[in-house]
Amino acid sequence: MAAIYSLYIINKSGGLIFYKDYGSKGRMDTNDSLRVASLWHSMHAISQQLSPTTGCSGIELLEADTFDLHCFQSLTGTKFFVVSEPGAQHMEALLKIIYELYTDYVLKNPFYEMEMPIRCELFDINLTQAIQKDRVALLGR
Repeated sequence: MAAIYSLYIINKSGGLIFYKDYGSKGRMDTNDSLRVASLWHSMHAISQQLSPTTGCSGIELLEADTFDLHCFQSLTGTKFFVVSEPGAQHMEALLKIIYELYTDYVLKNPFYEMEMPIRCELFDINLTQAIQKDRVALLGR
């Protein structure tokens, strides 16, 4: 059973630039994935403004009965979030690995234009390997 249902990458303006579905049930169509990304971007921005603590970077974990949503925001405002099984461990570390892959294979790609959808084969290949390693590590526990 997969720990990760889906991965989203949102640019600083709230546009969905990457979406990958890993779950076998409840697959979303393109419009639904755009809605989820837009909704999360808005909730994240509102939570930053409404937080009583200074320097709050927004929601990092949203726990529900059927899923958990883990979020990592880079210094540039790009948000990476995974929807996973409830109680999935080490998602923060996985998000940082995904961010490293993004910086290595997307941002260093001379043909990639900032804030545009990600279409990079090396990123896809290495992302798949990182997700597979995470699944193997979860099964080994």
